[in-house]
Amino acid sequence: MSTIFAPFIWIFNRLEDLVSWILITFHDLLTPVFGASSGWSWSLSIIGLVIVIRIALIPLFVKQIRAVRNMQAIQPQIKELQKKYADNREKLGQEMMKLYRETGTNPFSSCLPILLQAPIFFALFRVLQGIALNRPEGIFANPNNLVLIDQAREALVFGVPIYATLINADETPSVSATITLTICLIIFMSATTFITQRQLIIKNSAPNNPMVQQQKILLYVFPIIFAVGGVGFPIGVLIYWSTTNLWSMFQQFWVIRNSPTPGTPAFEAWQQRKQTKQRKKGINPEEQAKPEAELPPTPRNQPKHQPRKKRNKKKNGENK
Repeated sequence: MSTIFAPFIWIFNRLEDLVSWILITFHDLLTPVFGASSGWSWSLSIIGLVIVIRIALIPLFVKQIRAVRNMQAIQPQIKELQKKYADNREKLGQEMMKLYRETGTNPFSSCLPILLQAPIFFALFRVLQGIALNRPEGIFANPNNLVLIDQAREALVFGVPIYATLINADETPSVSATITLTICLIIFMSATTFITQRQLIIKNSAPNNPMVQQQKILLYVFPIIFAVGGVGFPIGVLIYWSTTNLWSMFQQFWVIRNSPTPGTPAFEAWQQRKQTKQRKKGINPEEQAKPEAELPPTPRNQPKHQPRKKRNKKKNGENK
């Protein structure tokens, strides 16, 4: 069994090395400003980790947007297939796969950013847990980096260690500060998740889209998962997830505003803004939208054809 999972364990260990290397790199850059044992050095290093990861995931985010739009566009066809092959699951599956191939839709593309972040999230969790237990993970285990473990353990954010959790608040220097900070971060993390999902439903979903009902369920499920699971997350992980949620919220806001899905309230608002800009430039959007009337082709004026004898006679007369 260990042989089967050996490649996955190796990949996960490399992720721990990558996460710890990014943290240490940012920490080295911030140390001259805040100090080696400052909680702000380590907190901003975690935020730097988020920025690096989210920039790397931008191409996948673009694919996610296209996948969601394609799924919304083919929902009527999927409904028809489900009605047609309601009693034949095998045929339904074949026709669905055929539809996905023909339309270039991948239903799993919308989950890629979250799925790819999950291993990084757990790698960060392991690295921070190693700091809490004084058991270095990743490149923190290198002899030259062992001193960073002590510095990280001494780092405090508003009087709270970055490895502290809500359920282990009694093991921290200030129990009340730990409880207050973790609860605030859990609320912020859950709220940003809710707002991000809500603006997607309200502004960028068509009224007749069957997927809206599923999105409404996730609107409340994800914040609850974060709220319940957050009690066991270290402060550093809460900072990571709160920052990545904030990034997602503003990134999605920009996409909804500048590249909305056709047939949605956001698309109508985008069209109104576009027409307002055109009016300010002196352009009438109503006239521009009208198709230009097709004009009849202009007849070509060709010289009248003359017999060869007449042309020669005329030419000889001119020579005289």
